[in-house]
Amino acid sequence: VQLQAFGGGLVQARGSLRLSCAASRLTFSNYRMAWFRQAPGKEREFVATVNWSGGSTYYADSVKGRFTISRNNAKNTVYLQMNSLKPEDTAVYYCAASNIWEVTTIASRYDYWGQGTQVTVSS
Repeated sequence: VQLQAFGGGLVQARGSLRLSCAASRLTFSNYRMAWFRQAPGKEREFVATVNWSGGSTYYADSVKGRFTISRNNAKNTVYLQMNSLKPEDTAVYYCAASNIWEVTTIASRYDYWGQGTQVTVSS
């Protein structure tokens, strides 16, 4: 199984970025997908998750209303559209896959992880 995240970069505050995560060697539509992030010196934290069909999403309070998670099962890809970015959004962003049906924000319940992509928001 491979999850490859890309799309990070340097952006000014109030700007936007779109992250993508391409999955291979797994039955993508069987998995709940999520994004986590980890800032320097901090623990990895949950950002957003989407169910197998894309019809149900859940967000951390810190990103609600600014970020949107979505997926395209035909392309085995999950996305994170990030708008109104803030310097505190600076982190390495990871995509993850879980075969747990219900919403989970706990990192240890995700079976597979991508390598991470750096997002830096300047003030």
